[in-house]
Amino acid sequence: MKRSASRIVVSALIVLIGLVALGAVPRLRQSTALQRAAASPVTPALVVVTPSRAPATADFTLPGNIQAIQDVPIFARADGYLKRRFVDIGDRVRPGQVLAEIDTPELDQQVAQGRAALAQAQASLAQAQSALQQARATLQHSEATMRFDAITLARWRQLKSRELVAQQDVDNFQAASDGSRADVDAAKANIEALTASVNAAQANVSASDANLRRLMDLQSYQTLRAPYAGIVTVRNVDEGSLISAGRAQNAMPAFRVAQIDDLRVYVNVPQTFVSSIRPGLSTDTVVRELPDRVFKARVFSTAEALDPASRTLLTEIRMPNEGGVLRPGMYADVKFHVERPNPPFLLPATAIIIRSGPPHVALVDANGVVRLQQVQLGRDFGSTIEVTSGLSEQDRLVVAPPDGLQEGVVISPIASSGSAGAGSS
Repeated sequence: MKRSASRIVVSALIVLIGLVALGAVPRLRQSTALQRAAASPVTPALVVVTPSRAPATADFTLPGNIQAIQDVPIFARADGYLKRRFVDIGDRVRPGQVLAEIDTPELDQQVAQGRAALAQAQASLAQAQSALQQARATLQHSEATMRFDAITLARWRQLKSRELVAQQDVDNFQAASDGSRADVDAAKANIEALTASVNAAQANVSASDANLRRLMDLQSYQTLRAPYAGIVTVRNVDEGSLISAGRAQNAMPAFRVAQIDDLRVYVNVPQTFVSSIRPGLSTDTVVRELPDRVFKARVFSTAEALDPASRTLLTEIRMPNEGGVLRPGMYADVKFHVERPNPPFLLPATAIIIRSGPPHVALVDANGVVRLQQVQLGRDFGSTIEVTSGLSEQDRLVVAPPDGLQEGVVISPIASSGSAGAGSS
């Protein structure tokens, strides 16, 4: 019995060892095969294409805001009360049409005071001119007296030289001559003073006249008029309202008039298309509320400088408001038709390698060595994307580079049947 039990145990051990050997041998063979495969380099096969350029003719649509050619607020120039109002919101006006009349009692009183001040200044001027004329007559009389006294003195000196008269008489005539000369000097000084008074009075008259003209000009603004043909878009006043002059702080405009026969649209054009934007370029403008109508417009002007924040060019487009259906403030889509002398390359979106830093593409040389090339992207169409710089027509690039592809790796390039971007819209 003991020998039988021993035989059974040995047989069981032999069977167990055989089973373990049967399971371990395949695993050892698989591990050895993997080690050999890892030790031998594998050249991956990747599809490569040559880049193709996008069409020279390109259409692109950008959003814009419709604005009136002119849209100005109309302020009162004088304080007062609204006497009459002749227009309301939505009314069309002609150039020079009266919009409202303002009652300005304070300004009217200032005009009356200005007229009185001017009359007073003119009276003062006339009085100063009269005094000046009188002083000039006095000077002429004094000069005549001085000449007479000088001749008389000379005669008495001759008589004294022959001892025919006394020295006292000569001294008397000398004193008279000196006095007349002093009277002439005093008259001249008085004329100079009166001339200055006349000049001052004349300046006062000019100042009073200028002040009166200013007040009268302000008085002419009692009537508010339309500066051009347009439509009233804002009305902030009613009859009896207190009107403040436009120079007052926080003053509100009485009206706002917009010229809408022609409209303008401002669009920010990306840097990619800046070289193709020029005055006169034809565009199509579409408003979502009028989907069946296309409004023809043209580029009027550009800012000639890009916004450094958005790298866009502010472009002004003008168009006629056909039928008057468009309104300032509407949102519009502007479609541009441009000819690009040097269109960008169009690549599959899968060819762009996006990692940390700028985008790259994987280029392959004649020996199959990969080189990562930095590129600058343009518009993204989803399945395709524009590349504006960093490529040439002679380059070959990998269509779908794997995530771990590194520069310097050798691949086995497989030529694609088409060029990059083929079949894209």
